[in-house]
Amino acid sequence: QVQLVESGGGSVQAGGSLRLACRASEYAFNHFCMAWFRQAPGKEREGVARIDSAGAIIYANSVKGRFTLSKDNAEKVLYLQMNGLQAEDTAEYYCASRPAGRCGEWHVPLYGYWGQGTQVTVSS
Repeated sequence: QVQLVESGGGSVQAGGSLRLACRASEYAFNHFCMAWFRQAPGKEREGVARIDSAGAIIYANSVKGRFTLSKDNAEKVLYLQMNGLQAEDTAEYYCASRPAGRCGEWHVPLYGYWGQGTQVTVSS
């Protein structure tokens, strides 16, 4: 069974930084596509960053140059370092995993495993 547990959300002022962490089951961490999505109130869930089993990383255009995705292979933790946070980054952030080595597109139904979410609030 794949388990994803997020942590690290919180409230910051615009321009600040946060680091989200997602602790994953070992098999998923090593073999599946891992990603971060976010969902703001009244909006659809959207992809933020993803990494496939080969280590290729894709970022959403809205976060390129500000967010960095990384994996701690020893601890089986997926990190999302968020710098230069803006009010529009305010959302519930979810760690997700697609049970395949490749990630494909940002299609929510492809990701069969989800964490419980962690709130990020950025005040301007």
